[in-house]
Amino acid sequence: MTEALPPLPHIEPSAEALPPLPQIDPSADALPPLPQIGPVTRRPPPGGPRREWVTSTVVAIRSQTPRMRSYRLRLPTPLLHVPGQHVTVRLTAPDGYSATRSYSIASAPGDGTEIELMVERLADGEVSTYLHDELRVGDPLEVRGPFGGWFVWNGRGPVLLVGGGSGVVPLVSMLRHWRATASPVTLRLVVGVRSPDDLPFADEYGDETTVLYSRRPPPGAARPPGRLTATDLLPLLVPDATAYVCGSSGFAEHASQLLVELGVPAGSVRVERYGATA
Repeated sequence: MTEALPPLPHIEPSAEALPPLPQIDPSADALPPLPQIGPVTRRPPPGGPRREWVTSTVVAIRSQTPRMRSYRLRLPTPLLHVPGQHVTVRLTAPDGYSATRSYSIASAPGDGTEIELMVERLADGEVSTYLHDELRVGDPLEVRGPFGGWFVWNGRGPVLLVGGGSGVVPLVSMLRHWRATASPVTLRLVVGVRSPDDLPFADEYGDETTVLYSRRPPPGAARPPGRLTATDLLPLLVPDATAYVCGSSGFAEHASQLLVELGVPAGSVRVERYGATA
């Protein structure tokens, strides 16, 4: 048997039992002013406007080291970049399968009709081995970009550039831009490689560059082979400079830590790491 429910309480239906409604002044002057946000304009997303794939043409290939080659590409439409940026390369097989990789731009900014990339051949690399073994002058190559807004230098303000191996590529773009514009700001470049045979763009470095060898230095080198040290960097520090560090994860972590320990503000150190994607 269901128990009987208690009766509902009785509510007086008269309007007098309800509290009076607040009185609101209907005039516009009584309302708070709307916030002023100024003119609204359409802005591109943080990474820049959407980049479309374009088909470039390979116009030159140069062997930089036994494992590194640079490729000069001619673009159908201008591709304007800032030193430090990169592009994405896409290879598409006849069956529709595609693979993409990102490569830093080595060339200095120009009219955008040509760019230069450098590719290091990696063991069992899907894209790098094709580019090294199959790509020829005159061949098409799909690219998209440029990308990057953090690891870039517009030529203003002193810089200390530290690159390891193929990580020197975006720094070479900065070096070339510095020379092309006859910039009066201080630029110093540190390049770390295993041996002279592993040094890309070897004919482009001048007094602004210090090359350090980790395994086999050239004959007569004053510095013994070894890892980058604070002693190497200390005399190259530039007051109020922004430091750009690029290389493998291990190199980038080590070099950036040394700079901070030497007194370079962490906010003035910009780091770009690359992995083993091939």
